[in-house]
Amino acid sequence: MKIGVLALQGAVREHIQQIQSLGCEAVEVKTLVDLTDLNGLVLPGGESTAIRKLLDRHQLMEPIRSLARQGMPMFGTCAGLILLAKEIVDYEEAHLSLMNVVVERNSFGRQVDSFEAKLEVKQIGADIPAVFIRAPHIASVGPNVEILAEYNGRIVLAKEGQYLGCSFHPELTDDTRLLKFFMEMVEDFHQSSLANSNSI
Repeated sequence: MKIGVLALQGAVREHIQQIQSLGCEAVEVKTLVDLTDLNGLVLPGGESTAIRKLLDRHQLMEPIRSLARQGMPMFGTCAGLILLAKEIVDYEEAHLSLMNVVVERNSFGRQVDSFEAKLEVKQIGADIPAVFIRAPHIASVGPNVEILAEYNGRIVLAKEGQYLGCSFHPELTDDTRLLKFFMEMVEDFHQSSLANSNSI
């Protein structure tokens, strides 16, 4: 399988290394050509406003939305969650506006307030390490969104169909269970795509 990592700004290298450690091909996505033949896309942490400006500059917004309409799985971590969200608290306009969640930015303090916690995650397991750095949280979810993890009463991980979004940085730990969960989503999409192409 071929997984793209949006590589305009943020924690790109760590995602690439984790994807490769699980035996998949990882591609840095910087241009329209880089989106070709992907089976899944990771939207990494960073600074969401800066990433949005670069998405506009490189004309990647609509191509990514087009892939989403085709059912491609997408995994947003920290700023990537903000990019996926359909609504952002105190912002007039969302970014990609794909996942039916409302997100609030910088919910856990400033850079100096960064911390690591262990989470119980539905469908995955216990004691999953989560690194929070200027992290957002999911303030509310739509009817088809499954809440997978909370921290101190705040939603920090959720899934809606092909979309997976988390407040923290799983790529900054050695625990790959969450990435494996996303890979299973990608594999399901890949197999269904092959089945559809073979039936034509």
